[in-house]
Amino acid sequence: MKTLSEHLIQYAHYHRDQRNIYTHFVGIPFIVIALFSLLSFEIAAGFTATHLLLIGSLAFYFRLSLSMGLVMLLFSASCYAAALPLVALESTAVWLGASAAVFVFGWVLQFIGHYFEGKKPAFVDDLVGLLIGPLFVMAELLFLLGFAKSLQQQIDQSAGPVHK
Repeated sequence: MKTLSEHLIQYAHYHRDQRNIYTHFVGIPFIVIALFSLLSFEIAAGFTATHLLLIGSLAFYFRLSLSMGLVMLLFSASCYAAALPLVALESTAVWLGASAAVFVFGWVLQFIGHYFEGKKPAFVDDLVGLLIGPLFVMAELLFLLGFAKSLQQQIDQSAGPVHK
């Protein structure tokens, strides 16, 4: 299994334009919120597909890094909380329409960012990129806040610096 830095470096090769990263700061959480809402159907007593996604993705993140796993737990909990008002919509049509609109909006932002970047999204070449995207956004946020400098240096050395 790849290490945290290997995953982030691979993903970073597709994300060196600051505008692309900024669109991901909004687009990726919107996509995750929409997925949590759309997967809110029950599979077993009180257990939804969203819970399955949460358990699987968090296990992946914690296996990569305890500290980033904790960051991703906070990110996931925030997205889950943001999805709850969508899930609570009384009409199935309104719930589905609102969730789909949030999902599409998130992807539109992603593709606008990749237009700026001039590169395709990372998941096109590796589906694991769909799990790494949220992790990358949180890592970039940590970098902006002055944390995880050694990880940032590893990424910049391999993928190159972020272009402003």
